Amino acid sequence: MKLNYKRTFLVGLGFMAICAFWQMYDHLIPLILKYSFGIEDGVSGWVMAADNVLALFMLPLFGALSDRTHTRLGRRMPFIVVGSMGAALAMMLIPISSQIRSLPLFVVGLGLALFFMATYRSPAVALMPDVTVKPLRSKANAVINLMGSVGGMMILGLTPILLPKVQNSQAEYLPNYVPLFLACMVIMLGSTVILLLFVKEPKLVEQMQADAKAWGIADEPEQVNEKGQLVSLPMEAPVKRSMGFLLASVALWFMGYNAVTTAFSKYCVERFGLGAGDSAMVLMIATAAATISYIPVGNLATKIGRKKCIMGGVVLLAVAFGLGSTFSTFSPLLYVLFVAAGIAWAAINVNSYPMVVEMARGANVGKFTGYYYTASMSAQILTPILSGYLLQYAGYAWLFPYGALFVGLAFVTMLMVRHGDAKPLPPASKLEAFDAMD
Repeated sequence: MKLNYKRTFLVGLGFMAICAFWQMYDHLIPLILKYSFGIEDGVSGWVMAADNVLALFMLPLFGALSDRTHTRLGRRMPFIVVGSMGAALAMMLIPISSQIRSLPLFVVGLGLALFFMATYRSPAVALMPDVTVKPLRSKANAVINLMGSVGGMMILGLTPILLPKVQNSQAEYLPNYVPLFLACMVIMLGSTVILLLFVKEPKLVEQMQADAKAWGIADEPEQVNEKGQLVSLPMEAPVKRSMGFLLASVALWFMGYNAVTTAFSKYCVERFGLGAGDSAMVLMIATAAATISYIPVGNLATKIGRKKCIMGGVVLLAVAFGLGSTFSTFSPLLYVLFVAAGIAWAAINVNSYPMVVEMARGANVGKFTGYYYTASMSAQILTPILSGYLLQYAGYAWLFPYGALFVGLAFVTMLMVRHGDAKPLPPASKLEAFDAMD
């Protein structure tokens, strides 16, 4: 059985739109807060955590809600269409508020955009395991993450073109953000339209279930109560323990990685005297490295296992952040470190989500997707606040050591994970079994 790459690329359009939005959000919102509205780094950290507070409650809710939704378009597609279109339109209020320096309009635009993003992120991500058999999900998630990187790189590539260059933090940093937000809106709406036209969710789900049954890897039959409602089977204690440590690991590496990527635009302005375009180029290098690595990492995971790939990625990311702390001025060697960080993040991201949903059944993939995002968003609630105050009172030199510390802690918790690696596909015949041993 081979992965249908064309279908998976199309499914990944939803995640591409999501990543385009979040790349722009992480890179530009801190700059708007600081230079358009004069908000200090500590308070800015609270604002940057607000989306994660909202997501902490809404992602599990809408993931589980999509599990129980049945429409002509499927379970996930209605949420994807409404959420992406609502977010794309609402976010245009943000650059307008920056231009006229209206904080109330900024709050309204940001709040609406974050609300709509939270309604469809879990359903969009859950669509991949819905249409992909379990042993192929690392490969499929590699494609999904590659599409996400493409979305992020689009924004990073457009940033130097659509935003002016500022050489030092003392200059008045008030560029016109409207063109870049407009470009992001086009990416989001275009991706959603293509997804809606070419991905027929109910048909693909039926095909996946038939494939799983044919290969003898279908989920256990769903149990229902006297009212015809699905009943969740209890998770075995060892599996639950692995799930707990895996979700703790997810939280820890997001604590480190998100702190660096969220504050890096301000880091370059304050520490190196560079502008948003310069920092965007560094992040784009990391994103490009991750993009190139996704498919090879997904293939590697099918050979050596998901956990080993993640552990290697965690070590590499911690080392890259640790070495990043040694630079007090900008150096081209930072590009090398961010290439390493991109490869490491690919190894982690490609395999962590499939490990979570490997422990799920077909009926509750959306709920387990919500668990994954609860862990990552909880970390992203806390880390902008902690790192924001750390940078404000201790200085920007502490950004990379902060990231390295939390990524290193994730290595310890991952050692305790014992479940979540994919079970190999059974051989279709005895002849195929002999071939596999060659």
